[in-house]
Amino acid sequence: MKKRVISGCVLALLALALIWLDEPLPWLTAGVIFWGVMALREFNQVVGLTKAKPFAVIGTVGTVLFIISPHFDNGLEPLLAAFVAGSLLYLLKPGDRSQAFIRWAWTLAGVIYIGWLLSFIVALRGLDGGREWVFFALGVTAASDTFAYFIGRVFGKHKMAPSISPNKSWEGAVGGAVCAVIMALILKAVFDLPASYLELGLLGLAASAVGQAGDLVESLFKRNMAIKDSGNSIPGHGGFMDRMDSVVFAAVLVYYYVIIFIQ
Repeated sequence: MKKRVISGCVLALLALALIWLDEPLPWLTAGVIFWGVMALREFNQVVGLTKAKPFAVIGTVGTVLFIISPHFDNGLEPLLAAFVAGSLLYLLKPGDRSQAFIRWAWTLAGVIYIGWLLSFIVALRGLDGGREWVFFALGVTAASDTFAYFIGRVFGKHKMAPSISPNKSWEGAVGGAVCAVIMALILKAVFDLPASYLELGLLGLAASAVGQAGDLVESLFKRNMAIKDSGNSIPGHGGFMDRMDSVVFAAVLVYYYVIIFIQ
């Protein structure tokens, strides 16, 4: 528990610095690239042990390109087309082609799950008032995850999805959702976000719901791969994949909320 708290505080301070600073380099983008490359490395190692070994170089290049794509106007569609076509052509290289397509499929899955979803954090930061909206997405998710974990440990009796994640409970989920709403209201007051308290309270509730669903998605992935954690790079928290599951789903939700209802 001590390691979990200490590493969580260090991660939070680092995230705050990367989100706040924007010059002379887009530091958040650089941090997300590092996060994505490390998460993809864990993904490739896990899949390679149980299924088929993804193409590491292609996957890394694709992940980085997806993460930086929000910096370029209308860059996603040509990027996706070029990546899919280029990676398929790569299968024609000399060598053992017996598992070529299954390896390609897992490579594409890793790039989409990690690279594309992480790119929404960068895209959110690039919107008007994006710094504050990223703080909102991460703050609400952190509150939801933290209190769902502790409330679930103390009061959890009714299992949410025992076949996927035996330790998650409805009591923890509700506690995390309530704390996410409280955090959303606090962040509204701190940053004076351009939406009502009711709207942001509901957005915080929705972000908690999709974040916890995203957590279950990664739990299902790990269960399919017969592992407990994606890695051990972050003391008390597992690997980089273990810390992106809920955040990216919440970031996608907040991004589309902002561009549809705010801008």
